Amino acid sequence: MIPGNRVRLRAIERGDIPTFLKWVNDPEVQRYLGRTPFPLSFAQEERWFEKQLNDERSRIFAIETEKGVHIGNIGLHEIDYKDGKATLGIMIGEKEYRDQGYGTDAVRTLLRFAFQELNLHRVSLEVFDFNKRAIRCYEKCGFRHEGVAREDSFRGGKRQDKILMGILRQEFEGDKDDPPDDRGRADVRRVSHLPGHRQP
Repeated sequence: MIPGNRVRLRAIERGDIPTFLKWVNDPEVQRYLGRTPFPLSFAQEERWFEKQLNDERSRIFAIETEKGVHIGNIGLHEIDYKDGKATLGIMIGEKEYRDQGYGTDAVRTLLRFAFQELNLHRVSLEVFDFNKRAIRCYEKCGFRHEGVAREDSFRGGKRQDKILMGILRQEFEGDKDDPPDDRGRADVRRVSHLPGHRQP
């Protein structure tokens, strides 16, 4: 268990699979995921779960509120211990928990773990340019804009840009604006792809 201010991060369990399936088959959630929006079956999601158990370069956690409600997932992917870097992905699946600061606290909690426990130097992410709320959240957590992948993806009938963002360890540790109870409005719906939640 990794404690935050308003959330805690725990290991994902096999019993979470039906919840994952509900989220990734939700059209509103799919819009922000880095995968082709085909419906996924229980068997496909189960295979994704099994893959995560054996993937040493990916660590996905369930996001729970203080009351133990599972509201989403967050993870570090493409972890490179030699170069000290990883990419971050997050999904808030339960709609009623968006816009309440849970995503912001989850991101900060995972960054703290990545830098202080895993000794990583850099964490990066990608976000669709139309996901303005998520971009504001990442900026609030200390991520900086590093570039744009122009017309990288096809969503909503047109080509969409992806914003490339990153944060270094010293930038995160130098950020003193981390209040104990952050209730800023941050609707974190999509950062980087969640492995297995995209068209193979």
